[in-house]
Amino acid sequence: MQELFQQAPDRRDSDSWKWQKYAGRDILPMWVADMDFAAPPAVQTALAERVAHGVYGYPDVLPGVAGAVSDWLAREYGWHIEADWLVWLPGLVCGLNVACRAVGEPGDAVLTATPVYPPFMSAPQLSGRELQTALLQEGADGWRWDWAAMEAALTPRTRLLMLCHPHNPVGRVWSAEELAEVADFARRHELTVCSDEIHCQLILDAERHHQPFASLSDDAAQRSITLMAPSKTYNVPGLGCAFAIIPNPALRARFSRAMRGIVPGVNVFGLVAAEAAYRDSPDWLQGLLTVLRANRERVESVLGALPGVRVTHSQGTYLAWIDVRAKGWADPVAQFEAGGVGLSDGRDFGLSGFVRLNFGCPPAQLEEALARMAAVCQQD
Repeated sequence: MQELFQQAPDRRDSDSWKWQKYAGRDILPMWVADMDFAAPPAVQTALAERVAHGVYGYPDVLPGVAGAVSDWLAREYGWHIEADWLVWLPGLVCGLNVACRAVGEPGDAVLTATPVYPPFMSAPQLSGRELQTALLQEGADGWRWDWAAMEAALTPRTRLLMLCHPHNPVGRVWSAEELAEVADFARRHELTVCSDEIHCQLILDAERHHQPFASLSDDAAQRSITLMAPSKTYNVPGLGCAFAIIPNPALRARFSRAMRGIVPGVNVFGLVAAEAAYRDSPDWLQGLLTVLRANRERVESVLGALPGVRVTHSQGTYLAWIDVRAKGWADPVAQFEAGGVGLSDGRDFGLSGFVRLNFGCPPAQLEEALARMAAVCQQD
């Protein structure tokens, strides 16, 4: 299984958004959260069988895929859900936007902690809501909640808290104690919590374990919208399949109403891929985690040794959050692009002076990227 992760299909002349960004230029794309590994063999086989059928009409969500999701949640997290809690979506970002529309009224506010995945900041504004933010605290042991800042950011019109869990880009896998603080904060301020858990299977620290926010308590379940998808873990984002888990029937009805007329159904191939991913790909996932853990260690050891560079330890995800503020560069992304590596800009996540690197790639590709980044940093 491990040999599947030592090299990747050549995407340079494909329809890959990730690679087309730098088409014709000697720049390794290490930016958007799209791995360079092929999807699991079980997913490829299931898709080939569905293609061979030859008819690709409007799909229904059959019990098989819903059962694969519920079985996985019960097996991995001890979270037992009902089939009618599931609301299927063509993408997780779509779910963030629907959640903003489903909670409160136009002019109400949505709170989140930054730095954070950019749609957390765009979805409220696109939905006629006010965006409120509080900066996470960075300490010697990593990033954590600043509850004083969260309290200060609240207003009487705050209705929704958007939680990134595990966190993109800082790589935190929130502990049960931290999640309990989030739940208490939401309860005291009567907030609904939209929890983006798309990276929940990508836990890199052996002592860490993902706990779905909604599984904390009945109160957490009743005030939560959990968003998940197979796209990041199994590298199938182009197939457009995600889902919301909403135990509260009234909240689920509001979410479903907000989708009407604007949110299309899930791609037929996305449903097929989801079932094969969750039901038939555990060995592939273990192989992926092995290479991601090794890649993370290389990122932290190589870049962390460079002058003026600090790398946040990624407890989960395949994303490295890198602080280059000490370099004094006006545009860190342009600096690294000039050296042949394309990264995500920290400003897009709400914090300048940082870059984000995607290490979900074969080790040889990562080594080349790290060598190029080291050369850039050593030029100063």
